[in-house]
Amino acid sequence: MSRIGKNPVSIPAGVTVDIKDGQVTVKGKLGELTQTIDGITVKEEEGRLVLERPTESKDHRAKHGLYRALINNMMEGVSKGFTKELQLVGVGYRASNQGQRLELALGFSHNIVINLAPEVKVETISEKGKDPIIKLTSHDKQLVGQVAAKIRGFRKPEPYKGKGVKFVGEVLRRKAGKSA
Repeated sequence: MSRIGKNPVSIPAGVTVDIKDGQVTVKGKLGELTQTIDGITVKEEEGRLVLERPTESKDHRAKHGLYRALINNMMEGVSKGFTKELQLVGVGYRASNQGQRLELALGFSHNIVINLAPEVKVETISEKGKDPIIKLTSHDKQLVGQVAAKIRGFRKPEPYKGKGVKFVGEVLRRKAGKSA
């Protein structure tokens, strides 16, 4: 039995769940998310969602924990939301935003301009003497992670000086430079 899949998903206050022919729709104060479920049955019991698999086949066992985790992330997203913070480490690295348009200066000949999806809220924090921080917030965990990974991919942190775009709190493997 899947240890993750057999745990029920509690429904937070203010969140409504609609289950119709293979579609689970979750609505909350921050937004609405929909997930298609195939092969696994979802039932609502006493303010909790219970996922059950029909057989012990490899496909059903794999999807059991996956769909439970996806539904749990949907519940958390529409009630609390998800936040990713990126830090720009390097001389002259800057970030600014006007609404959903993010402009990055990462040491290339031209600035990088990204138009973000309306579901992702972006905020840039620039304090004197500190590295600029990009704060991404959304109710969709997958989308905010994908946007953060795309921004990080423009200039990944290098192992010698640590310059680049990194997640706040990320520990980098550093290498020793040339030995004299």
